[in-house]
This record gives sequence, structure tokens and C-alpha cells, in this order.
Amino acid sequence: MPPIVFHPAYEAALPDGHRFPMRKYGRLAEILRARGLVPEGFVTPEPADATLLAGAHDPAYVAMVLAAQVPRSIERAIGLPVTEAVAARACASAGGTLCAARLALAHGLAGSTAGGSHHARRAGGAGFCVFNDVAVAALALRRERRIARALIVDLDVHQGDGTADCLAREPDLFTLSIHCERNYPTDKVPGDLDIGLPDGLGDAAYLDVLEARLPPLIAGFAPDLIFYNAGVDPHRDDRLGRLCLTDAGLRARDRFVVGLARTARIPLCAVIGGGYGSDVDALAARHALVFEALATS
Repeated sequence: MPPIVFHPAYEAALPDGHRFPMRKYGRLAEILRARGLVPEGFVTPEPADATLLAGAHDPAYVAMVLAAQVPRSIERAIGLPVTEAVAARACASAGGTLCAARLALAHGLAGSTAGGSHHARRAGGAGFCVFNDVAVAALALRRERRIARALIVDLDVHQGDGTADCLAREPDLFTLSIHCERNYPTDKVPGDLDIGLPDGLGDAAYLDVLEARLPPLIAGFAPDLIFYNAGVDPHRDDRLGRLCLTDAGLRARDRFVVGLARTARIPLCAVIGGGYGSDVDALAARHALVFEALATS
């Protein structure tokens, strides 16, 4: 089985009634255990420290988060209270994605049961995202000379504005975002390749776009590593979605992306991205699909 990363800090306490479905992280871990996808247990990552985070973010912003002293305006943009627990969660998530990426380089496939915080820009967080874990990990691996080129395949329903911002001057760290065009964020940051989809797109049409665009990109760019943001918010029942994929469509999407990487012999690191709603069991089950794809590829 491909290694899977989990840290207890992935699930931080929020005020009662908060709309962010924080419980899905712990529930996802429970589902993966129950399905036998972690027979040797989860890999526990080392949380990211200030130096690592400052590779992708303004050091002053990093210091504010780590001190849990973020200005109210930035907290409002993030949509989460930046408490000590939420700050610890963001550090664990960034460290978890870097850990999973290193495991992918060693084993071919790996994933983290958090990550995909793609709205966090260099100067500050937004959209439930505090630190941009994929940007942190990609930049760190390149500084270490573990990789020269990485491809970020972002299939969350929202455009990956933060990743585009953090990696804007990094042509060898290529960002692909396939998202719902009329969804958040309003002020999109252009990435290397942005594909905006119309509202209401279903399984067949979505997969047609993915199958037409991703294989030639992988073949032409030839990355050393793929980061796959497998957000499940394109699902038809997602509270913040606007697309109409089914469970079967998400499963086919994940298998296609992972299968391409395996065929091309390119290591792939999966992160879970977004997924929103009050039915935490259903959300966690959708997030489990990408780990099933890793296990069966």
C-alpha cells in the first residue's frame, strides 16, 4: 500500500456551529483504517517550522500566525479563527504535504489526509487556507535539489489563486487549475494553465476536459513530481461547489490522474483539498476515493 500521512493536529477545535467541516479529517482517518488502506499505520509528519513556511510566505505573516496574532481583517479573509490550535493545524498540514511528497519520491505514490490549502497567498491566507502547503513543499524540495520541476494538478472546484501567487515566478513549478469559473475566488490569480468550467458540468463532460488536457501537459512538461489536489467539492451535493460530479465521477477522475502518473512513472503526491457540507460521513467517504485510487493503481 502507498504510504498515507496523518497528524492528530489536522483536526483543530472550532467554535460550535462553525461552517467549516473540521471533523472530516479525523473521520477520513477512521474510514481509511476501516477499509484496510493503512495496514502498517499512518506516517506522522513533522510540522513545518517558521523557516520552512517562509520559503513560500512573507515571514511577517508566518510570525503572526505562529503567535496566533493575525489581524482581524486577515482572519475574516481566512474564515477561521487563527487560534493556537488552528495555527498548529496549518503547520502540521504543510509538514504533512512535504512528508507525503518525499514519500512519493521514494515509493512512487503517497498522500496526506489534509492539504490542498490553495487559497493561501504569499502575504496572507484566505478561503479556509492559512498556509499554502503545496507551494511550501514544492519550493522546499527544489531548494533541496530533490526535484527540478513539479506539476501541480489542482482539481478542486475553486481556482488555485494562492498557489499561482506563491509560485508566480517559478516557471519550473507549473500550476494547472481546472475549476468552476463563476465560483470563488472572484479575483483570480492567473496560473500557468487555468481552465474555467461552466456551472452544472457533469461527469462525462468534466472527464472529457480532463482527458483532453492533462495527458499532453504531463508529456510535454515532464515533471519530476506531481502534486494532485483531489478536492471533492466538484460533487453535485457540495455546499460550495456549482458543478455536478457524482461519486462515480470523482472516482473516475482520481483513477485517471493517478493512472497517468503511474504510466508515465512520475511520482505523485495526493492532498485532499476542499469538500463542504454538514454530512461529514459523506464528505470523508468522498475524500477516501483518492486513497483508494492510490492503493489500486
